[in-house]
Amino acid sequence: MSAERGPNPPDDDEPGAVVYLLDLVSSAGAVILVGALLFAISGVFPPLVAIESGSMEPHIDTGDLVFVMDEDRFHGDGAYADTGVVPANRGAETGYTSFEGPGDVIVFQPDGNEGETPVIHRAMFWVEEGENWYDEADQQYIRADGCSELANCPAPSSGFITKGDNNGGYDQTSHLNSCDDRCDPVKKEWIVGTAESRVPFLGNIRLQIQRALA
Repeated sequence: MSAERGPNPPDDDEPGAVVYLLDLVSSAGAVILVGALLFAISGVFPPLVAIESGSMEPHIDTGDLVFVMDEDRFHGDGAYADTGVVPANRGAETGYTSFEGPGDVIVFQPDGNEGETPVIHRAMFWVEEGENWYDEADQQYIRADGCSELANCPAPSSGFITKGDNNGGYDQTSHLNSCDDRCDPVKKEWIVGTAESRVPFLGNIRLQIQRALA
């Protein structure tokens, strides 16, 4: 004797799956919305960069997430010419500061190469093409006895001399006579934007994802 089978019982998991899917979609939408808003404000994509080294400590730490803005949008008092960037020497005169130091902290592509990891350092002062900038430099950040001992002095092109707050020398003097184009003065077109604010530790999540995908 066999019993007649009744209708299949309702799938109790269906409502839970739908709710989970809706939560997932709404979360993704919120992230996209926030990203679009940050891009609209900053004019830079991506508008957030994760810090991979300690060259800007103690003002910007490894693992921080930094918000970057187009340098031409809301530049500070003392911006150099049409760059939208306030170098440290002008910031010291006008009182303009960022990340507890005079002048702007900029994000730039070394040698303008988008394939290289961007650098985030402070713009110290501007030099013109052909300028002997040795005498303008702070001697504690330069390891040479004159312009002739620097590979890029006189300046091969106009741009910013830059430095990490935690570094002992300018980027443009780091390699001395072995220096290549990567330590030429930072041209305006190499600049991604200016660093505006940071969120401690949050950049570690992005760095871990990047390492997992590498």
